[in-house]
Amino acid sequence: MSSKPSLHDIKQAEKKPLWQRLGWLALIWVGSVGALFIVASLMRMFMNAAGLSTH
Repeated sequence: MSSKPSLHDIKQAEKKPLWQRLGWLALIWVGSVGALFIVASLMRMFMNAAGLSTH
């Protein structure tokens, strides 16, 4: 198992530009929303195939 990050590692991460850190945040958010959309779409497709409808 990995140990807690050292103070040096934290300071190195904080030196990265703000746009790069926000870019990673946006990328992770878009990825999670996309994954949720795919799972919801698959569930809806299977429900429609089973004869259930949304209206």
